[in-house]
Amino acid sequence: MTIAHSAFSTKIRRYDAESLREAALLIRAGEPVAVPTETVYGLAADATDSNAVAAIYSAKGRPSFNPLIVHVADHAMAEKLAHFCPQAERLAERFWPGALTLVLPVRQDSGLSPLVMAGLPTVAIRLPAHPAMRALIRESGRPLAAPSANRSGAISPTRAEHVLASLNGKIRMILDAGPTSEGVESTIAAPQADCIRLLRPGPVTAAMLEEAGGLPVMTGKTGAKIEAPGQQESHYAPSKPVRLEVMNAEKEEFLIGFGLMPCNVNLSPDADLREAAANLFAALHLADASAASAIAVAPVPNEGIGVAINDRLRRAAA
Repeated sequence: MTIAHSAFSTKIRRYDAESLREAALLIRAGEPVAVPTETVYGLAADATDSNAVAAIYSAKGRPSFNPLIVHVADHAMAEKLAHFCPQAERLAERFWPGALTLVLPVRQDSGLSPLVMAGLPTVAIRLPAHPAMRALIRESGRPLAAPSANRSGAISPTRAEHVLASLNGKIRMILDAGPTSEGVESTIAAPQADCIRLLRPGPVTAAMLEEAGGLPVMTGKTGAKIEAPGQQESHYAPSKPVRLEVMNAEKEEFLIGFGLMPCNVNLSPDADLREAAANLFAALHLADASAASAIAVAPVPNEGIGVAINDRLRRAAA
């Protein structure tokens, strides 16, 4: 059952025991709720209820061919949803809870809504580290499908106010537990017998995957079909044009800097890539809300988590 959608305003509730109970009631009633993870804010709903999953797609304006990540409270819950090969077990043991999503064969008796998989034989699963998301999964008693809590294709939210600006009137509640720590979406990997396929770069880097899994890491899709979230060519996009690899902005541009340099906002004056990742989407939101007519971004080294930063920037500029 889903609550009837009359006109309403979205409320932000500070994360505590009372707001958690309220959010879990909404989840069990088939409503999506915005909740933070350590990466970005997610739009969570019961992954076993097709009406609830459809409400996620509707609120975001997300195309139904784009699969969703299912968030679980513990490894035992994940085992009920997907088949874990030895390689997947090694990666889960090393990086869960944390910012790694594993794409695995879905169990026939998983009970997941088919909408979650978007027609694929696999399911994307993550055990998040953020206490608010894990508490909501436990309190609601459901695995939660949760893409980023924003309009499809737009800049991902790292603060509750980002969610409100994008989805006000589309959802009933945002659990506010402050800014996220990682700042970019989870790494998505598909472990196989002879390699680990990296489907989306993120905080868990290719080098980390290779070391933990003991297998070579291969990047990119195997065909035209989308296999995981975040693979569209244009994604994470502001409403203004974005120009990359810029050291000197034009007069009409808002310059996002990296390292010591004159700019409008700096991802990391100390050129720290993890700090830059944490600040990336907040900087893009600030630039998009400015009076400037375009956005320019300074070069960011394409190493470590810089690979994920440049992936998001390339899609933002597409």
